[in-house]
Amino acid sequence: MTLTPQRSAHSGQPGVSAGGGAPPGPGSFPGTRRARTKVGAQPWLMALAVAVAVGGAALSLNGVLRGWAWYSPVLSTVLTVAFTLAGLRALRWRSVFVMAGALGALALILTFTFFRPQSILGFIPSGATMTQLGRYVRRASETVLGESAPVAPNAGIVLLVCAALGLLVILVDALAYPLAMPATSGLGILAILIVPAMIKPQSVGALGFAAAAAGYLLILGCSHWFAPDPRTGADTARNPGQFRRGAVIGAVALTVTLLLQLVVPGFDQGTFPQGSRLNPFGSASGLNPMISLGNSLRSPTGDGRITFATNAPSTPYLRSVTVDNFNGDNWAPDDRDDTRRMGTGRMDPGFESIATEVRVVTAVNTGQFTSPYLPAPYAPEAVNGLSGRWSWDPATLSIKGVDANTRDQQYVVLSVAPQLTPDLLAQATGPAQGVPEQFIRTPDNVPEIVRTTADAVTAGSTTAYARAMAIQRYLRSVDFTYSLQSPVQGGYDGNGLSVLADFLTQKSGYCIHFASAMAVMARLEGIPSRIAVGYAPGRSTGATVSIGGQGALPEYEVDARDAHAWPELYFQGLGWVPFEPTPSRGVVPSYATEAQAPSGASTNENNDGLLPGNSANPTPLPNVAPLPLPGSAPQADPVSVMLPVLYSAGALLFLGLVLASPHLARTALRRRRLNGARGHGAAALQAWAELRDLAMDYGVAPQTSETPRHFSERLRAAGALGEPGGVDADSHQAVKSLTVDFERRQYGRPPSGPDGDATPEPSGAHRIAAVSAALRSHAGPLVRFRAAWLPPSIMAAWRRAATAPFRAARRTAQSTRRGLARAWSRTRGAVRRVRWLRRS
Repeated sequence: MTLTPQRSAHSGQPGVSAGGGAPPGPGSFPGTRRARTKVGAQPWLMALAVAVAVGGAALSLNGVLRGWAWYSPVLSTVLTVAFTLAGLRALRWRSVFVMAGALGALALILTFTFFRPQSILGFIPSGATMTQLGRYVRRASETVLGESAPVAPNAGIVLLVCAALGLLVILVDALAYPLAMPATSGLGILAILIVPAMIKPQSVGALGFAAAAAGYLLILGCSHWFAPDPRTGADTARNPGQFRRGAVIGAVALTVTLLLQLVVPGFDQGTFPQGSRLNPFGSASGLNPMISLGNSLRSPTGDGRITFATNAPSTPYLRSVTVDNFNGDNWAPDDRDDTRRMGTGRMDPGFESIATEVRVVTAVNTGQFTSPYLPAPYAPEAVNGLSGRWSWDPATLSIKGVDANTRDQQYVVLSVAPQLTPDLLAQATGPAQGVPEQFIRTPDNVPEIVRTTADAVTAGSTTAYARAMAIQRYLRSVDFTYSLQSPVQGGYDGNGLSVLADFLTQKSGYCIHFASAMAVMARLEGIPSRIAVGYAPGRSTGATVSIGGQGALPEYEVDARDAHAWPELYFQGLGWVPFEPTPSRGVVPSYATEAQAPSGASTNENNDGLLPGNSANPTPLPNVAPLPLPGSAPQADPVSVMLPVLYSAGALLFLGLVLASPHLARTALRRRRLNGARGHGAAALQAWAELRDLAMDYGVAPQTSETPRHFSERLRAAGALGEPGGVDADSHQAVKSLTVDFERRQYGRPPSGPDGDATPEPSGAHRIAAVSAALRSHAGPLVRFRAAWLPPSIMAAWRRAATAPFRAARRTAQSTRRGLARAWSRTRGAVRRVRWLRRS
């Protein structure tokens, strides 16, 4: 009988996919001719699907980046890269050149968008482009490491987002098209969605999730609509049953995904605290308290515990630093390093108050709290007991470490507290003298809503004190609400004049927004102002601390949840005076308390239980927090106890999945081969492929030059199956029958049955099971372990997939070199013929 090879679904060994490699890419299926196949609409539709998936997933970044101005360059980058890939494929370029062309298009569109003035002809990179790129990268790094979401979309961070999304377009396209693994392309889309899922309180959001899901389904649909089944050669688009099953499976998966987020902790409000920084795994450095404040308030565990004991008549605020420059979108302290003075043994406030002053002693223990700025009551005159070198700012009396920080510091602060009254403040009507200009300067580009609100609120107020009280009264009215979530969800978390305009429109925010609003409006009304950042008065620990000459003083504690910001306004002859415009936080000072609240309104003074006392009861009450019972341990916060356990369990689970991935991939491939083949002929091909991979896993690797019968004889003679007779006879007979079935299917006369075979063939699952059991029983422990958990067939397939681009590049280089050599040879021949003709 003459054996005639038939077309196989795979290249190389007929009908075999050793190692379970990926199916052939588009254009390499049975009956096609790669060089002459018409490209058609598939590359363009795939490019559109990838652009919809990546661009749609990028919609979820709103709330990580403020506003929508950043989306235009993102969309142009995604579309440019996606359709460059499609155009090069339409020209039938090799895959390696298609990817290179996409990378080149990404570089050109980024240059055109961000480096036009520093480039050649507006889109070709130059040396100046690289210099500017370094600046943008540093700016993006500062944004990622320090700022709180949503961040202002500066050029550096938008460039980083565009570059990342452009690379993800190339990755998703490569997985979906040349590697023919469209389902795996979802990993690239998931990489985009992880960022908002970790940072935003509302997680990805409905719009971003729906757009990403739609794009992903388009990728799957485009891949299966155009690609025939590699086993049967049938066009999936003409198989309505498979299409219906795919639609049902997709609908079920989407439903499960939507329901799963309701029960998994963190999916409905973000994996990390609301308004997390873009670098959620790093600890706050304290370099910009205006940025880290929102993160501290949202901390569920209250990190950075500080304890202090004081003889003050009412529990003082601990102030770390002040902010006085209100220009731009990101306010930060001005350290004024050139005017700072060294040493904290004696600090001169620089003014004499006409009010009666009380000297206060406060002993502070910072514990694990780490910041370059030292928390201390205002106004400090001396700080003793610090380790390291420290400096202080004469304009603000803020204390900053030179070569030290606050971690594990224990020190005593001597401060002065003026006894202010409404009458004293009302009499301070003279112009401010001796105040540095930076506290008086009106901000540039103040939004109109801020100016009109300040004028309307202070209309009719004749003194600076009356204007200040009017602004505080307005911000503490029932029109405003205290909320840590609204700014994040509304996209105006953080600080800056644009944020301030959004806050006055939405009338919901936290202390940063209230303090900023009062400070800016006061400055617009001619009152010098600044923003103090530190801690509101804390809670009593129930303990006392003995300080020399002071006796036993009650001890209090604050942590990240007590972080606070408040405005300080300057009054001539009295100095800097703090106010409290934030409802439900801190304590309104006695001089700023309304004599009678308006009907239906609440002053919200001290209604959050932050303090043991207020101005009406100035004596601290050390027993507000109950003492623990003797012999009992303090109750730990269950959230703080469980979070490390959950994170550790998740990390171990992820590590286990990574280590078990070869075993899982091998098991899934075996199940798909033995249970998923349709038709007896396809079953014979899949059983033969499984037999080859089993032999490779147990050390009998098939060779490319041997025939199926030779491989079968070598496997049975190698001893891996045991002796041909006795208990191992079934495995030898299974190998023989599998070989015969494969040869009949691959080389026999074309079948005439309706399912592709003239006669039915039994399933190969039980024969494969017999061979697998024999191989396992005659292998050593290490071989069995390798075959189960590190199967060589899977590892070889993964190595081939990983090195495929490099092998393609090498083949291309060799082909190019041979072509150049032939061209050179022809040129030399032509030159010789010309010379011969001339001599003739």
